[in-house]
Amino acid sequence: MDALSRVLELSDVKGAPDLRCLLSGQFAIHHDPVPAGEAPYHLVLSGRAQVQVPDGTVVQLQEGDLLLLPRGSAHVMRNAQGACKGAGAMTMDDSDALPVRSNTGGDIELDLLCGRFTYAPGSADMVMAALPDVLHVSLADHGGMDIVRALVAMLRTEVAAMAPGAAAVVTALSQALFVLAVRAYTQRADVPASLLLLLADARLGSAVLAMLRHPEQAWTVESLAESAAMSRASFARHFAAKGNSSPWELLTILRMRMASNLLLHGKLPVGEVAERVGYRSEAAFGKVFARQMGQTPAAYRRAHGQAI
Repeated sequence: MDALSRVLELSDVKGAPDLRCLLSGQFAIHHDPVPAGEAPYHLVLSGRAQVQVPDGTVVQLQEGDLLLLPRGSAHVMRNAQGACKGAGAMTMDDSDALPVRSNTGGDIELDLLCGRFTYAPGSADMVMAALPDVLHVSLADHGGMDIVRALVAMLRTEVAAMAPGAAAVVTALSQALFVLAVRAYTQRADVPASLLLLLADARLGSAVLAMLRHPEQAWTVESLAESAAMSRASFARHFAAKGNSSPWELLTILRMRMASNLLLHGKLPVGEVAERVGYRSEAAFGKVFARQMGQTPAAYRRAHGQAI
């Protein structure tokens, strides 16, 4: 498994479509900010539109485009021309499992799938933090519209039928949309220094994957450089340039994220969790965890409904 796949697997992003919008003419749909841990998205199935975000930036959308807001920012969805005088009244048909919002009974100029990704603190937030406030990618350019339409068709079918296992299928398909969006972003030439830029680099990604596979190991810059088939000096220089952090800083972050998943999804004692991510001292682990996550391991587990 490559490093990007492993980090996305660790992130455990959940997602689901909220509604489908069938629109025509002029319209302006206002979206309020959403709580932390939610990232709304809009996928254009056909037609064009534009989105305005709080800083005034206007993003033009066309067929196959996905707009993701990792920080849950407020935004306004408008018709492609941006005007909204004389907008038709909106109706909501919730007779099916996937509601349909529309302002037309005739021709459809915009077919839009709207949903959200959710993530728990300490897992996917390290990926979301590496994404821009407004992520705009063309999935049509990275796989083609046939793949996008197939994904959406399966989503709609599963949501509508809600047969046994439908929730698992919807989650998997939504995760696929998220992975496609992140992968498309990492292939840009202007990606700033971040975890995602590290993962996109074949040699540096090997070192990150080594950390993920064996967080308990007593890693050093020398041993990580060896896993990347680089000299110590070259590894440290390139790591800092592409990751905007030191190997030790990233290793600490990854260890705490893996520890948080163990705390949330298992019943291991805190001391054993500490050992699994490379800490021989439970006290030392607790201090680092509290500094990174804002809570002690015990408080973190209680806050998320797990008993020690």
